[in-house]
Parts: sequence; structure tokens; C-alpha cells
Amino acid sequence: MIVLDITIVNIALPSAQKDLGISVGDRQWVITAYTLAFGGLLLLGGRIGDLVGRKRTFVIGLLGFAAASALGGASVTPVMLFAARALQGAFGALLAPSALGLLSTTFSNPRERSTAFGIFGAIAAGGSAVGFIAGGLLTEYLNWRWCLFVNVPIAIGAAFAASVLLRNDLIARGHRVRLDLPGAVLGCGGLLAIVYGTSQAESRGWGDALVLSCLIGGALLLVLFTQVERRSSHPLLPLHIVRDRNRGGAALAIGLAVIGLFGLFLFLTFYQQQIKGYSPVLTGVSFLPLTAAIMLSSTTVAARLMTRVPTRNLIVPGLLLAASGMAWMTQLKAGSGYTTTVLPAEILLGLGMGLVFMPSLSVATLGVAPQETGAASATINTAQQVGGSIGTALLNTIAASATTAYLVGRNASDVAVANAGAVHGYTVATTVAFGILVLAAVVAFLMVNHRPGPGEALGVEVEHQRASGSLKATSAE
Repeated sequence: MIVLDITIVNIALPSAQKDLGISVGDRQWVITAYTLAFGGLLLLGGRIGDLVGRKRTFVIGLLGFAAASALGGASVTPVMLFAARALQGAFGALLAPSALGLLSTTFSNPRERSTAFGIFGAIAAGGSAVGFIAGGLLTEYLNWRWCLFVNVPIAIGAAFAASVLLRNDLIARGHRVRLDLPGAVLGCGGLLAIVYGTSQAESRGWGDALVLSCLIGGALLLVLFTQVERRSSHPLLPLHIVRDRNRGGAALAIGLAVIGLFGLFLFLTFYQQQIKGYSPVLTGVSFLPLTAAIMLSSTTVAARLMTRVPTRNLIVPGLLLAASGMAWMTQLKAGSGYTTTVLPAEILLGLGMGLVFMPSLSVATLGVAPQETGAASATINTAQQVGGSIGTALLNTIAASATTAYLVGRNASDVAVANAGAVHGYTVATTVAFGILVLAAVVAFLMVNHRPGPGEALGVEVEHQRASGSLKATSAE
């Protein structure tokens, strides 16, 4: 639901803009309000889950997300829609870390844990593609407002299931530590500034004074944040979480990988609709092979091998496989066929990403104390969000610049020339995305050195032996 909401509204945006009279300059806030609140408040949301209980935070996040979605669907003014999207992002920042934290603490058996993280990683990675399909169907056959209303039954159903199925993890009042308010202000402020700066770079350019001020100011705030956290007795983000080479390497690898994935979503959406003339629904359907490949790779290959091989042996080949898919996409032309160019690239990218997401998410929370899983979960979620924000702005800027350079001296009013220029921009940006994925593979190779211990590798057999022993004892009695 969280990942879906990042993309589902993209499809509905033109209809919402027309219905509510949103200006061209303000329409970006439908997207930016959500990503700002979500990306900026993740660290705070993760720590709140550690302090007051992840089940409680999870249910509050779900119900708040449902209320914000209903408010957005009922919007009668642009400001009302912007505010609802910001509230969605804020409650999403409570929901995402608590969901991953609950997953980490609920599944301790190695085989169950690998399967659970495989499913979680597949959903997280495939949610964007599902968002395109759902957005197209709801906008085309119902109304743009249903792109927001659809969250209400999902969230209420999940909240009910959570209240029944999840065990309580409430922390007694006498054992709760105080919230690190200085850290919250500096950490969230720094992330807000960076996410806002990158979101503005797409329209203003990277050399714009506002963009540079936000990026530099955000970086300085995060430097101050680390100094405060080092001295705090109850830090918002215990620094040993990110100092661990496996968690730090997984966060860097997944943040870089998301840059490439979001870049592909962005360019293929424009390519399919503007160059090939696909409808919103058909565009969404064209992403299904990518989603299927991610789910197949993460729930079968990665889930089976995670307890048997070093984590590096999954993440690095996965990133290189994804990079090969991105390299295939650099051959894209205005007249390219879907089955000869786009489909093979999607399958390669999906199979690769499935090997990256699941082990990275698992390593990010592996071995973390129960009272710190929220902070660890928020760290990996923040890496994804900031990576997606930077990737979208960076690659879009590169594509636009390459297209402009291509059209110099050419007849830009000619549709064929304009289409060729647009595709040229996409392929240049895709080449950069290929390089970023290769860089991510190098980072993972150098930093991630986790090996499954004997208990992890033999977890299935141990559980089987225990079960057999219990049955024999019962029979003897």
C-alpha cells in the first residue's frame, strides 16, 4: 500500500489536476507532499515504534493512512489534497518501519525468516508496477479519487488482522526511554531538506540556488545529527546500527539499486505512453513481467539460498544481472518492439532485483536488539526513499539535458525527430543507471561479508529433528 501510493497517483494526476483546478506549477505537490513527509519522518517513525511498541504503531499507522486517504479522495480544493498526501506520508513513516520491524521479530526461524523477507521484498519491489496498473484501471473506469479511496478497505482489513494475529510488544512505562528530540529535529530536518532539494532539481536544475541550499543544508544537518547521536544516551538512530559493515553496505546497495529501478519506471512510463501510444492500463500491464520476475527471484531463488550461501553471493550477482537488463535498455529506439527490447530488459532487471531486495532487507535487521529493530528498519527504508528521490531527479535531469542537446540543429517540430530525441535522452540516462548499478555491486562486494551461521544454514534440519523428537516422545508416552 505504501509503495503503491507513490506511483498510483502519478496515473491519476492529470484527472485530479483538471477536476480541482490545480495549476501546472503546483501539481508536483501531489507527489512531493507525500515523499517529503514519508522520507523526512522515517527515522522518527521507526524510533517511535521501538519506544511504544511496533504493533501499536503499526495499527495507528494503518488507521491514520486510511483516514488520510479518505480525506484525499474527498478533496474539494488543491490545498486539501496536498495536506491529505502529506498526512499519508507521515502515517506511512510510522507504518513502514514498524512493518519491517514486526517481520524481523516475528520470524526467528531461519527458513521462515528467509521466506517472509522474500515475500516482503517482492511486494516492496513490485508495488510500484502494481500502482501503475491499479492507477490506470481506477482512473479509466471509475474516478481518480478511487486511487486514494482504495487504501481505506486495505488499511482497515490489515489493522483488524494485525490486532488479531500479531503479538503485543508493548514496553512498560517504567522501561521506556525518552524520545531524542534534538536528534529528531536534526535528522528529520536534514532528510526533509535533501528530499525537497532533489524533488526541485527536476524542474529548477541542480545548479539552482534553492536546490543547492537544500542539499548543502540537509547534509550539514545530518552531520550535526551524527554528532548529537554520538553523545545521546537515548539516540534516535543508534550509530552502531549503521557502522556495521553489513547493514551499512546493504543500505548503500539498496539505495543505489532503487535509483536504477525508479529510473526505469520513469522512462518506460513516458516511452510506452508518449512514444508507443499505450493507454495507462496497457502501460501498467507492460510492467507485469518485471513484477513477476522480482517475485519469482525473491521468493524462490533468494529465499532458498539465503541460509546456505554468503549474502554477498546473492546481492552482487543480483546487481550485475540487473545492470545487464539496464544495459539491454540502452539499445532502445523509437521503433523498438516490446518483446525484443523492453521485455528481456524487464525480466533481467526483475530477476536481479529479487536477489538484491530480500537479502538486503534481512541483513539490515539481522542481529539487531529487539528494542532497536524500528531504527534499523527505518534506516533501510530511508535509503530506499532517498535513493528513489535522488534517482528520479538525477536521471530525469540527465535525460532532459541529453534530449535538448540532441535536438540542437534538428527540426524539433517533426514528431519523428522529437521522439528520437526523447528516446536518446532515455538511453543516455539509462546508461548512467547502468553505471550506478555496477557501482552498487562494487559497494556490496567490498562491504557485505555476512555468512549464514551453522544455525541459519541448518535451521530447517534442526527444526525437523526437533519435531521428530517431539513426535517420538509423544508416541512413547
